[in-house]
Amino acid sequence: MVQDTIAAISTAVGEGGIAIIRVSGPDAIEGTARIFRSRTDLRDAATHTVHYGHIIDPKNGEQVEEVIVTVMRGPRSFTAEDVVEINAHGGVVAVKKVLDQVLLQEGMRLAEPGEFTKRAFLNGRIDLMQAEAVIDLIRSKSDRAFSVARKQAEGTLSKRIKALRQTVIELLAHIEVNIDYPEHDVEDLTSAYIRDQSGSALEEIGKLLKTANEGKILREGIMTAIVGRPNVGKSSLLNMLAQENKAIVTDIPGTTRDVIEEYVTLNHIPLRLLDTAGIRETSDVVEKIGVERSHNALEEADLILFVLNNNEALHEDDRALLTKVKDRQLILIINKSDLESKLDMAQIQALIDEERIVRMSVREEEGLDHLEKAISKLFFEGQLDSGDLTYVSNVRHISLLKRAQQSLVDAIEASHAGIPIDLIQIDVRSAWESLGEILGDEVGDSLIDQIFSQFCLGK
Repeated sequence: MVQDTIAAISTAVGEGGIAIIRVSGPDAIEGTARIFRSRTDLRDAATHTVHYGHIIDPKNGEQVEEVIVTVMRGPRSFTAEDVVEINAHGGVVAVKKVLDQVLLQEGMRLAEPGEFTKRAFLNGRIDLMQAEAVIDLIRSKSDRAFSVARKQAEGTLSKRIKALRQTVIELLAHIEVNIDYPEHDVEDLTSAYIRDQSGSALEEIGKLLKTANEGKILREGIMTAIVGRPNVGKSSLLNMLAQENKAIVTDIPGTTRDVIEEYVTLNHIPLRLLDTAGIRETSDVVEKIGVERSHNALEEADLILFVLNNNEALHEDDRALLTKVKDRQLILIINKSDLESKLDMAQIQALIDEERIVRMSVREEEGLDHLEKAISKLFFEGQLDSGDLTYVSNVRHISLLKRAQQSLVDAIEASHAGIPIDLIQIDVRSAWESLGEILGDEVGDSLIDQIFSQFCLGK
């Protein structure tokens, strides 16, 4: 059990309406009471009550700040410890003065990043999967991603993993009983039984992994490279999607010299947009560096938005680049559809399917709905708006599910091959441990520290 008491600012640093200092640990109430003056002594305050008063400097009794203090006694708190939250006026100076007084009290120290959530995990209030969902809530870049993370934080996905792990442990128990007490016919443990139980677990893992790609996209966003020759409307498209002028737009070719990055949400789908320099042969040293970076972005992208100018004939550079990337996740945008068409569509359709072609006029803001549908179909088979939000989105979870899946496949193959059950037990136990690692039951301190170090200070 953690013995020290921690404190940190839990709201964003800067000017705002209020700022919150969170204190958690055995001395949270006692320590705060020593610097809080009110009609109520915090030591006697009931749990989940709010109190008005002032933070004072105990050395001279001077008032430091006017505050509202909330008391939450463990285990009915976020960390399952005694927790005090001090609401002060939002502002760098005011909140620092309050935090300084808190940290001057005996037994207090500044919290490490993610330490409040880490304590909630270590104290058994939440499992590791729920803890990791907290950071996803903070970093959510779309309503859909937020809803997925909220479901995970509530434990919806954890319940499925726990049920899956129960299936595996029951199989493991039967195997171990058969090994330890072969003379007792506790259960007719046959290869067929192993295959049946493992198959049932594999079916559930398959359902979870089926959502993995969509979940990862919702969590991290689709890395999307906007590519094409100069002056086809790439930067205008970025500005249109971002709904602000992020990129400079002129009629001069080669204006964009570097990769410009922006996060946008398109029909609930988060996109990490990369507006690249126009890809062409150039003698300009700076532009040449930009073109090289464009090629690098192209290689790393999950989605390529290839932009052509409807008012220009297909250039040889266009054809060469389109041929190179046509087998990737690609949507071809024919921009400036409000102008006379000079493109030979037969040439284009020979390289790419019609269903991946979207006609737009960025200047007239036309065709955005077609682009949204094309992206949704490409990555979500058009089913993003289904009601099921139980997505597996965390890369660590996906990796461990795949490891458990392979262990169970190995167990089934071993049973077919007539391998002794004491060896099959190794594969089944490996699957059980992998699932436990998702929930935090089978993880070491170093991994826990690494996970929670990604959190912001005060969470």
